[in-house]
Amino acid sequence: MYKRPEEKEFAERVLEINRVTRVVKGGKRMRFRALVVIGDGKGKVGWGMGKAGDVSTAITKASTSAKRRLVILPIKHSTIPYPVLHTYKSAQVLIKPASVGTGIIAGGVVRIVLQLAGVKDAVAKMMGSQNKTSNAIATIDALNSLTSVKEIKRIRSLKE
Repeated sequence: MYKRPEEKEFAERVLEINRVTRVVKGGKRMRFRALVVIGDGKGKVGWGMGKAGDVSTAITKASTSAKRRLVILPIKHSTIPYPVLHTYKSAQVLIKPASVGTGIIAGGVVRIVLQLAGVKDAVAKMMGSQNKTSNAIATIDALNSLTSVKEIKRIRSLKE
């Protein structure tokens, strides 16, 4: 009987693989560290990091870690509801909404995170750091800080 391959719930992108070494009494122990971002293209995105003796195990651990750190963001007409600026360590990320048809105008890690999150139109700028890990975390934290316009109106009505 033919078995259909299972569709993955999340798309997964490996951003970085580093070889890390620690010095012990007998010499050096080498391991691998993987940074992975996952997303469903419908407003969920997460990042994870994993270390292991081989690359494939490190990637598996990182994707498992990313599933525990999922962030749900409000997408309004294929973009984010309002501009957001977020800082994580020395990395600063500015993400602005864009009109329909603009596409994602962003570099490196920010582009990958926005694509996996399902944002189709946005303009972004990374400032301060070239570190992929810091930029990925800053981007996801910036998206996590977004609240929907309905939620903002509800909060304002509660304050009044």
